[in-house]
Amino acid sequence: MRIELFTSAFCAPCHAARSAVEEASRLVSGLSAVDLDVTRHEDEAEARGILSTPTIVLTDDAGHELFRAAGAPSVPQLLTAVARFA
Repeated sequence: MRIELFTSAFCAPCHAARSAVEEASRLVSGLSAVDLDVTRHEDEAEARGILSTPTIVLTDDAGHELFRAAGAPSVPQLLTAVARFA
């Protein structure tokens, strides 16, 4: 599984989201994470339908979306989402 974190440089909640994603990735074996700044990855953000930052998109290994949430998640929220699709 992979967590795609869509962020922007001016977004204060994005800092909290980054920390939560990093911790979840550390705790869950096989979970990878990528931080995608929407200005540098505009095409990917548009293709995913990202409307706000931060937005978390959880995908399976084939890249299919399993879960999406806008806003800064907590580590327990991320772990619950990952467990739901493990």
